[in-house]
Formats: sequence, C-alpha cells, structure tokens
Amino acid sequence: MTHLEVAPTSGAPGLSTHGLDLDRVGHRVGIRDAIRRRLTGRYPVDPFGGDPLFQDNLIPTVELAISVEVEHAERVPSSGPAVLVANRGFGITEPAVLTVGIRRECGRRLRVIGMPELPVVSPVLGKLGMIKGLPGDVRAVLRAGRLAALPLGPTWLRTRAGALPPTEVLTAVLGFRVIPVAVVPEGPLGLPMRSWRVIVGSHLELDESLQPGDPLGAAELAELARTAIQNLLDQR
Repeated sequence: MTHLEVAPTSGAPGLSTHGLDLDRVGHRVGIRDAIRRRLTGRYPVDPFGGDPLFQDNLIPTVELAISVEVEHAERVPSSGPAVLVANRGFGITEPAVLTVGIRRECGRRLRVIGMPELPVVSPVLGKLGMIKGLPGDVRAVLRAGRLAALPLGPTWLRTRAGALPPTEVLTAVLGFRVIPVAVVPEGPLGLPMRSWRVIVGSHLELDESLQPGDPLGAAELAELARTAIQNLLDQR
C-alpha cells in the first residue's frame, strides 16, 4: 500500500484549480456550468482524490435532509492544518453531519480520515473528501494545510465517545492542532434524527516536544482527546 507525499501548498505543482478553492468553499457553481465543466474537463481533482465541484453540488443537497447546529464554530481555524477528533455511531452518519456543519459554518472543505475499501463506494467517498487511514496520507493532507476529521471507533451508544483510532494514525497528527468535537443527535435516547448538534471544544494542549511517530505522544493524545470528547457529550 502506498501513501501520498504532498508539499504544504494550496494545490500540487502544475494543478489547475479552474477557479475553485481546494480548501475553502466559495461561490457555488450552477448545475449548467458544472455540466459544462465536466464535458470540457475544466474541473480540478486535488492530489488526495477530492473533487470540489462534485462536493459543491452534492453536499448542499444533504443539508436539505438534515439540520445541523454548530456551537463554538469560531474554534475551528479559518485556514491552515488542524484535526477535528470526533465521536461517531456505528456508521458514517456523524462524519457526514460534521462535514455539512463545518462546511456551512466555517466555509472549509473537511477531509474525513478512514475511507473504507469498498468497490464503487470508495471512489465516490474519495471525491467527497474522505481519505484512507494511512499515516502517510494523513500527514500529507495536514502538511498541505487542510482541515481533517478523525472519527473515533464506532459505538451504538451515542452518549459515549467510542474507541480510539489506530495508534499509527494518532502518531501522524502529532505536531498539528487537535480539536475535540462532539456530534450529538437531537432525538431521544441518542437515536439518529434529522436534527443534529456539533459542539466544538478548545484545542488540546499537548507537549510541544512531542514528535510525529512518537507512540508515547500518541498515547497522551488519545487520553486527552477521548476525555475531552466525553466531557463535551456529558455537558450537552
């Protein structure tokens, strides 16, 4: 298995963005213009497989089906790399809710770490902004200055934070800003409903001497992140 190595720029050298920002969401291209761009090939696909034009026309339709309220959106940096560590249920509902909420409130395209290996489905998820949970891919996305989300392990109990992601993924995010986030359904008993709330916590204070690849640093990050997310869930 291979991973990406991308310099910290808004796009790879020689990559034409055709007027679309690969990190921030701008003016939405109309359907007619989007089709024309597809036919002429004048649309970008970034080094990580993301398709901004596809995102700009599909994700807003998801907002019609769900309602997302974001608390403390100002804690998400307006530019530069950061990792949102968030809870989730058994599937991909919470990552999708987080993507919609952050996109609308913060105007940034979110990279969700942990794309599954599924025929047909994986390429579509990649276009929407998911990446594989490979340490090299995670580091490349962050070095490119992007905003990423790292969901915890799945759990049916949406009142709990969930299991931690693999240690090697946690070591890859050391040295970057890490922000705990709670994604909470507004329905009874934590059941998934149409209305959701995203609560953004304060960024985690880690030892500045920690280096990427340090397993002890990953353990410290794991303890801080899960505790912070559980506190957000308990205080909602």
